[in-house]
This record gives sequence, structure tokens and C-alpha cells, in this order.
Amino acid sequence: MSSGPYTYVTLSMRPDSAPHLSIAFHTPGLRVSAGLLFNNPRPYLEIGSRDANVHISTTGAGPVTDTDLATAREIFTATARYLADCERLHAEQSAEPAESAAG
Repeated sequence: MSSGPYTYVTLSMRPDSAPHLSIAFHTPGLRVSAGLLFNNPRPYLEIGSRDANVHISTTGAGPVTDTDLATAREIFTATARYLADCERLHAEQSAEPAESAAG
């Protein structure tokens, strides 16, 4: 069972704990962009929908650190995995109607 497209945003605030924000995009209306900010050249990555935006940039909005490079590599690796899984599942799902029609 699947539902229609949506963006789910939650904010959890507990005593003696840091707030926790969670954003789940389940919509085809995503925008993804990356580039360099002009006024203080640093890279950014933005993922957004009409309901919420996530902006990622360097630590403290400063120069690129070794940790920033490691994070960017993790994002790249996770994104490549997401793409591969989407492509594989899409191919499998596209083949299912043809297989059931033939059987």
C-alpha cells in the first residue's frame, strides 16, 4: 500500500536534550541543487520541496575542512547507492506487469 506524495517534518524537544529535527521527503516534487555561494565562496547542497528545505554547507559556514570533505564523500556514496537501488527496483517493477501478462 502506498499513499500520495508528502513531506513529513517533525521537531522533538525534550527536557535536558538538544532539539531533534527530522524531514522526510516522499514526493516527486523535489528540487536538488548545488553550487558555490558568492559572498563567501563555499560549497552548498540544497534539497527541497514546496513544504521544506534542507541546506548543507561547510562547518561553521567557514573554509572547507577535512570533516567537510568526509561528509561530502558520504553524501556522494549514499546518493550513488540510492540511485542504484532506485534503478534496480524500477527495472524490476517495470518487468513485473510484462511477466504477469505473459503468464
